[in-house]
Amino acid sequence: MNSLLVTSTDAGTGKTAVTLALARLAADRGATVGYMKPKGTRLQSSVGKTLDVDPMLARELLDLDAEMHELEPVVYSPTFISGAIRGQEDTAALRERVHEAYAGLAEGTEMMVLEGAGDPATGAVVDLTDADLAELLDARAVLVTRYEEPGDVDQVLAAVDNLGDRCLGVIFNAVSSAAYDEVETDVVPFLESRDVPVLGLLPWERSMAGVTVADLTTELGADSLTDTGTDALVERVLVGAMSGESALSHFRRTKDAAVITGGDRADVQAAALDAPGVNCLVLTGGHRPSGAILGEAAAQDMPVLTVQTDTITTIERIESLIHGGRVRNEATVERMQELLHAHADVDALLD
Repeated sequence: MNSLLVTSTDAGTGKTAVTLALARLAADRGATVGYMKPKGTRLQSSVGKTLDVDPMLARELLDLDAEMHELEPVVYSPTFISGAIRGQEDTAALRERVHEAYAGLAEGTEMMVLEGAGDPATGAVVDLTDADLAELLDARAVLVTRYEEPGDVDQVLAAVDNLGDRCLGVIFNAVSSAAYDEVETDVVPFLESRDVPVLGLLPWERSMAGVTVADLTTELGADSLTDTGTDALVERVLVGAMSGESALSHFRRTKDAAVITGGDRADVQAAALDAPGVNCLVLTGGHRPSGAILGEAAAQDMPVLTVQTDTITTIERIESLIHGGRVRNEATVERMQELLHAHADVDALLD
């Protein structure tokens, strides 16, 4: 049986989309495919339990019958980590739990696709880093990464070295048009000269970037104050902390943005409504705007959300979502399948 671990250099590389797309490509080739995320790291509460949203999506998209405790045998929450540091977790028992869950999921399959964490160091306190998992489950690994500057190659080499002989190679995801030639001409030959195969060079696509306003509403636990569409993408955050006139000039220089400001800043709210590049207004502190602002927002089909958290906390949560590479739906995975088919060595990854 073929086992492939998809790992990454950092959060937000698109690892989940690549993992699910590879699983579906293998299934399209006629293979019986299983999935597992040994460490649940992208956590949310569901029916009183803390679950990772990635295995939940995988179960849906891959039509899996397995239970969540099998798909994510270790819930790697802050509480779990604290307990492990205090000696409350048995490392050997945890590794056995992961191995048993893997064996059960792998039974009757021709390929197991394993999703790693968003950081090579995650799991170290219980000897379950992605490199440890590759060894424990006898899996080959592919490293998903992004490229913004030459220093990013340091991360790639360090992660590859950590994986050792189990590393099949690297996939560069969401490479901007400005960086594409540099990666293709300089970075790829350099890595291959260091015996690091580059198995994919996927271009950046707007449809794969950002999060929708609907995502923000759900993830922030926000109240929507307008009955408007929520499909617009948010790719960046702007803070409305200046005067209304200065804010308008600032807002007009951007696109696909969410403006974060206090619910009592009517001047900034009005400036956001006048800026064509603003797709969402998020008001902090639990304050409601005036009726005039809400009326204008409704007329412009501009979503207005209100949250109880302060501005700094809200900014951090939204930026985490935007840079977290969240997989929104089946269409995102289908598009990743197309990108891998066109820009990656799928044979090397799946055979």
